[in-house]
Amino acid sequence: MIQTEKKICDIVMNFKDITEIQTPSRRQILIGLSALALPVRPAGADTPLLVGDQKGGARSLFQASGVAYAGSASLRWSLFAGAPMLIQALTANAVDVGAIGDAPLVFAQGGGSPIKAIAGIQTDGTTTAVVVAKASSIQSVSDLKGKRIATLRSQTGHYLTLAALHAAGLKYDDVEFVFIPPAAAKLALQTGAVDAWATWGPYISSAKIVDGAREIVNGGKLMSGLSYVVATDNALRDKRENILTYLRSYRVAHQWMLKHPDSYATVWAEEVGLPLPVARDVIKGMVGEVVPLTDAVIAKQQLVSDFMSETRLVPRSLNAHAIIDSSFTF
Repeated sequence: MIQTEKKICDIVMNFKDITEIQTPSRRQILIGLSALALPVRPAGADTPLLVGDQKGGARSLFQASGVAYAGSASLRWSLFAGAPMLIQALTANAVDVGAIGDAPLVFAQGGGSPIKAIAGIQTDGTTTAVVVAKASSIQSVSDLKGKRIATLRSQTGHYLTLAALHAAGLKYDDVEFVFIPPAAAKLALQTGAVDAWATWGPYISSAKIVDGAREIVNGGKLMSGLSYVVATDNALRDKRENILTYLRSYRVAHQWMLKHPDSYATVWAEEVGLPLPVARDVIKGMVGEVVPLTDAVIAKQQLVSDFMSETRLVPRSLNAHAIIDSSFTF
């Protein structure tokens, strides 16, 4: 208001003869005062909320459930092949929010990504697994000694393999990791270039149902089963209300999915381009709920972080609280 008044005074003083200024009408005065009284819109109030996603993720869930996002800004979706690419986009502020697993969250924190986890997605952890070809002689984790395992570095499959080796009394260098993307890993397993493949979700389900791969271990007892909705620091500052609205809508859509798994599987299969039996298997692994970030959840994430620092997946010990914003309630 002070700046506005100063501008008005400057305009008035620029006139050589003040008597030439016409007296404004009552209507003009009221219009002027109304304009000055308009509230300032918060930053990001009408700019799109940029959502990073993967095929068969949040966008398909919103579409299938029919849940409407009621924020003051629209949603703009961008699809990524996996968590590493999504983390890169978040770090560059190319997207505002997205969802990543517990191990990728530690990896993002270790790399200094300017993001915070704002909600958890708790499942039973079985969606991450290690599989081998149908004709493989490998029957257990112990049989992996001396074998080649395809996975993505510092992601959920890598984490699970290390946890499984530890539980079986093996050393982390008892296996040879081959760090390649999922499409290449699928082909490598089929051709025998690698002995096992550690991955998650649709890749696991497709390998088992379409290719006949066998699962030798999953994350049911070895992983937290947590993934997270995350947002950039900039978005949390500028688009907080829209992020909260998105989070609440996402939770409602997720609750719908738990009650209508077959309906969601149909939509998921069509979007991802995989057979319906694969979709149904994937949806089983999504059973769970969107949860606030309580002390119990943060404690689970700290265990993941500690294990990743012990196994040198990240170069130093990290405090899980530092990448958590537990203020969101829904």
